[in-house]
Amino acid sequence: MSEFEQMYREVILDHYKSPRNHGLLEPHDAIAEGENPLCGDEVTVSVRFGEGDVIEDVGFEGRGCAISQAATSMLTDLVKGRTAQEISVLPKEELLDEVGIPLSPVRLKCALLGLGVLKVALHRTKGTPLPEEWSASSGEITLS
Repeated sequence: MSEFEQMYREVILDHYKSPRNHGLLEPHDAIAEGENPLCGDEVTVSVRFGEGDVIEDVGFEGRGCAISQAATSMLTDLVKGRTAQEISVLPKEELLDEVGIPLSPVRLKCALLGLGVLKVALHRTKGTPLPEEWSASSGEITLS
C-alpha cells in the first residue's frame, strides 16, 4: 500500500469513528433515507436551506460499513454552501475523489449511497433533476 493510500485510509477511518454532521436536523427542509440491500448499509440525510436554495446545514444518521458512513460524512462537508441545483448535478467522481482510494464495484455502491439519498431529498423538495441511476426502479439501492 502506498503512503498516499494509507493517508486516505486514515482519513476514512477518522470520518467513520468521528463522523461530521452526524445527527438529523430538526427542523429540516428536506429528508430522505436509503438502503443498500446488498450489504445492509442504511443512510438518512436531512437538509436545511438558506437563502437562494443554498444548503445551509446537512446532517445524517446511518449504519453500515466504514466506507458508506465515512463517505456520507465527507459528503456533508462537501455540499454545505452549494445550491440544491449544484448538488443535483454533482458528479459522483467529486465524492470519490474525496474518498481517495480505489473501490471495488460493491464498495462503490457503499460510497455513493449518501449521495444518492441526498439527491433524492433535493429532488423531492426542490424538484431538482434526479439522475437515472438513482431512480427507485434500479433495484440496487432502496430509497424512501
